[in-house]
Amino acid sequence: MLGYTVEPRDVFIMSPHLHHTPAKKKILLLEHFLVVPSEMSSLSGKVQTVLGLVEPSKLGRTLTHEHLAMTFDCCYCPPPPCQEAIAKEPIMMKNLYWIQKNAYSHKENLQLNQETEAIKEELLYFKANGGGALVENTTTGISRDTQTLKRLAEETGVHIISGAGFYVNATHSSETRAMSVEQLTDVLMNEILHGADGTSIKCGVIGEIGCSWPLTESEKKVLQATAHAQAQLGCPVIIHPGRSSRAPFQIIRILQEAGADISKTVMSHLDRTILDKKELLEFAQLGCYLEYDLFGTELLHYQLCPDIDMPDDNKRIRRVRLLVEEGYEDRILVAHDIHTKTRLMKYGGHGYSHILTNVVPKMLLRAGVTTKTYECIRVIPQTERLPSQFTPPLLDQASVIAL
Repeated sequence: MLGYTVEPRDVFIMSPHLHHTPAKKKILLLEHFLVVPSEMSSLSGKVQTVLGLVEPSKLGRTLTHEHLAMTFDCCYCPPPPCQEAIAKEPIMMKNLYWIQKNAYSHKENLQLNQETEAIKEELLYFKANGGGALVENTTTGISRDTQTLKRLAEETGVHIISGAGFYVNATHSSETRAMSVEQLTDVLMNEILHGADGTSIKCGVIGEIGCSWPLTESEKKVLQATAHAQAQLGCPVIIHPGRSSRAPFQIIRILQEAGADISKTVMSHLDRTILDKKELLEFAQLGCYLEYDLFGTELLHYQLCPDIDMPDDNKRIRRVRLLVEEGYEDRILVAHDIHTKTRLMKYGGHGYSHILTNVVPKMLLRAGVTTKTYECIRVIPQTERLPSQFTPPLLDQASVIAL
């Protein structure tokens, strides 16, 4: 390993009251996470952003699953011969109708890393609408760029937390596939403790860790390494499951067997993965965070898995309401997972402020989600509204990624 002496108390503080209690008593009981070597234990209770450690109370409204600088060539879907010409055109108003419906068949659309200036403007808009922070889930294999993330954080004032780890098997290099679990663990720990991408810019979470369906041997090793790193550092983990309702169950089992803390694990993309209500509630009992992170994505045809009927935002809100009614509001996370150009406002997309400006009003006014519940899904920090015995309370998604 990397030769650190890491004591759990130095790297993670957690409320002893974190249990599944009746919904009417639910409030956020997670306290602050910290990922530092034991010799830096005086910094415990901070969030590790690309600009350094930050007090969790400074983050504000936080999106836990977004991308700001990435490429998505691994998911390119060749268009049918009759549509090859339009697929080669630059993005223009006259062909947006086609690109929005065939997002993964337009190569330029998959190069989000070309839109840094547009994303800067979007982050300023996000901040102006009450946004404070986001977790950038780009990992090795899809062109993570921590230097660009640092510049965006500096120029916008939005707190950005970068993710450590590896994406799906299709993006694994031969070197990655050849690594042992121990070597992969070292890589993850190094990206958090020392810096990623050959820089001193440190990641603050592990993930998104990419998994396919069926899971490959290389992906299984990465999952095991993720569990080992989390066990030593106490950091949160974010998982990208394969496109099968069985995938999240399998992943949680592998993580548990390898020593992970499921209460600090986020299962992403549930809106396209577990569609059956009974199966969703069965999965919720496993204790991880339940992330609905495709808000803004409303498709008749889901190119990456045509068998999946992608829900719209109204259905996502109804799923959130179901989970709230079943007592899981302190386990719900929401985000957009923006990863293509046409989801940016520059190209007529919904942008990073969609949840704050469009989804939340619908939740509050028409879906029967109360302001208190909205806070419990960790969008707004309102410390003054909590009982005094919970100190320091955090009612926002930032609590999940405070390291």
